[in-house]
Amino acid sequence: MYARCLTERLRRLLGVMPAVYLQGARQTGKTTLAKQLLEAGVLRDYVSFDDPLVRTAAQRDPVGFVRNLPTGTALDEAQLVPEVMPVLKMRIDESRAAGMFLLTGSASPLANAQVADAMVGRMVALQLLPLAQAEIAGSAVNWVAQAFTEPPTSARYPDAADLTARLTRGGYPVAVALDDPAARAEWLRSYADALITRDLQTLGGVERQDAVLTLLRLLAANPCATANIAGLSRETGVAQATLSRYLSLLTNLFVAHPVPAWYANLGKRLLKAPKLMLNDTGLAVALAGFDETRLEREPTYAGKLLENFVGMELLKHIHCSDAQTRLYHLRTDKGIEVDFVLESAQGELVGVEVKRRSTLHAGDFRGLRWLQSAVPERFRLGVVFYTGERSLPMGEGLWAVPITALWSEPL
Repeated sequence: MYARCLTERLRRLLGVMPAVYLQGARQTGKTTLAKQLLEAGVLRDYVSFDDPLVRTAAQRDPVGFVRNLPTGTALDEAQLVPEVMPVLKMRIDESRAAGMFLLTGSASPLANAQVADAMVGRMVALQLLPLAQAEIAGSAVNWVAQAFTEPPTSARYPDAADLTARLTRGGYPVAVALDDPAARAEWLRSYADALITRDLQTLGGVERQDAVLTLLRLLAANPCATANIAGLSRETGVAQATLSRYLSLLTNLFVAHPVPAWYANLGKRLLKAPKLMLNDTGLAVALAGFDETRLEREPTYAGKLLENFVGMELLKHIHCSDAQTRLYHLRTDKGIEVDFVLESAQGELVGVEVKRRSTLHAGDFRGLRWLQSAVPERFRLGVVFYTGERSLPMGEGLWAVPITALWSEPL
């Protein structure tokens, strides 16, 4: 069982807020985390709406159901019974005590009006993503937090010999535990089918499940690509408006993660389309029909998959920190790109590039230098993650950093 970096944030918030909504894709570990808090005495009871009998009881008499819940109850898969939300709202308003409820959900609360209304001023939401590589390694590394507080130093890190294996394994706890690659790929494909046939229905309004599954596979085949709604519409055979709605549904299930374009008052030089990441590279590999051998043979796909991998690791580090850091990407109308831009609550910027190479060239820092010169007063650090072993200074404010620094301490 893996220690989750979100645990302490969750415990702390339950100590001061009436309710916390723990959201995230199915099978990321929300239930396990809730039960750990129950065993630790942070919570007093656990109820799952995945249980048909419990779900029926709550739907038939939401008032009586909620009134009989002890303070300190976890309600698992709360989005399945939106009828209880107005009653939870009233009960919270009567007491406003800390730690009354922990709700978990595999769909965004904002996708349901009843849930969203009940949350306002009463709950805070945390997102549990698939396992970070640091969590798998049992490491406390949070690279994003360090990037804004600690200047890099020259150091040697563990090699990246197992990087392809990490990409194909991903971070879903069940998949991480499966050592058989074929069994893991089968589980991940079955997981995607279940998302479409079961979980998607809780959000409603899906005319063509086959088109949503095709869209998910297209995202897997083109990881971290800039959103092209017209192109995706042609390939799925659905209208652009419908395609945009299907993409929003996948986002509300936390499987797709749009990365917005970073924007500043620099004229019209910056493009505004988001990038589209899948939440897990293991899922992407399984849906795209790749394995470790094929990844090694197709470096273009492997490079984009690695970019998706790093983007999700950065997002996981962000969610595990109290700092209000935001993740963006940058592309100019002249084709200059920065894979990811981290922006702190104070407006400081850290630029991140990703290269699937063990050696780097001056041109690899082109986008970072552009960002540094465009907003020098806000630029804190520019980093190129690569597959080498040493972190090295590459100019004022610019560093080459081993990708293993995302989950490893220096040697």
